[in-house]
Amino acid sequence: MDVVRVSALRERLAGTGWLEAVGGFAGSLRHAVGRRGADGLLLVGTEAYEPWHLAAHLADEAAWSDVPRLAPTLLRHRVPAEAPAHLAHGLRRLAEAGRGATVLVVAPTAAGEGLLERVQDARRGGATVLALDGAAGRTDLAGLAHERLAVGTAEEEPFDLAQHLVSVAAGEPPARRSALGRLAGLAARLTAGPTVSRW
Repeated sequence: MDVVRVSALRERLAGTGWLEAVGGFAGSLRHAVGRRGADGLLLVGTEAYEPWHLAAHLADEAAWSDVPRLAPTLLRHRVPAEAPAHLAHGLRRLAEAGRGATVLVVAPTAAGEGLLERVQDARRGGATVLALDGAAGRTDLAGLAHERLAVGTAEEEPFDLAQHLVSVAAGEPPARRSALGRLAGLAARLTAGPTVSRW
């Protein structure tokens, strides 16, 4: 994503309420991982979609914004035997998620019954559940999440863009920048030199 596309996007989104919705959702994420007693961020996708991009962006934001708990643990439906330690966490971790944990579910399409059951167990255990999904209407995931941001489409570009915006906004302290300012920050970061990432 380049500066021209981000600027065009900023103009298109101004006044739509979308930037405010992203800012509110990202603020909830930042609050959940930063509250007293917070016990880490668990990031999980669907069986068909692993949110690698968001994991990498959140890890970068955690470093840049000095909010270490924003760096997620990526949970995977299938963990290859040769996976490195930081990518070897399966869905079993959801069963261990209790009070203080934050679970962020990223689902461009239906989450699936197995994942929904595990997320429900985590919520019963006291975890805060947030959902970023591609469904416009009410879904089973919406009924489980404490807060949900519905992108309204599972198409790759807008769904990927929503993840960029959420990660950037989550890295910013409340009231430090306007929602439009966050987009300018996103443009600067995306066009800066390459970042070193473990993802």
